[in-house]
Amino acid sequence: MSRTSIPVDSETKDRLDGLKRDDETWDEFLRRITSEEKPMTPGVWTDEEAEEAMERLRDGRERPDE
Repeated sequence: MSRTSIPVDSETKDRLDGLKRDDETWDEFLRRITSEEKPMTPGVWTDEEAEEAMERLRDGRERPDE
C-alpha cells in the first residue's frame, strides 16, 4: 500500500482534529467523512422503518450458526 501526504494549513488541521475520533486512524477518519453512505441520525425513521429494522435484527438473531 502506498502512502501520501496532503499538506493543509494549521487551521484546517485543527478543524479536522476536532472531527476525528480518538480511536480512529487518519485514514479511517478520512474514509468515514468521505463515505457516500448516509450516517444514521436517531429519531428519523418512521414507525414502519423502525419496525422493519427490528424484525431484521430478530431474524438475524434467530438464524442457526452456519
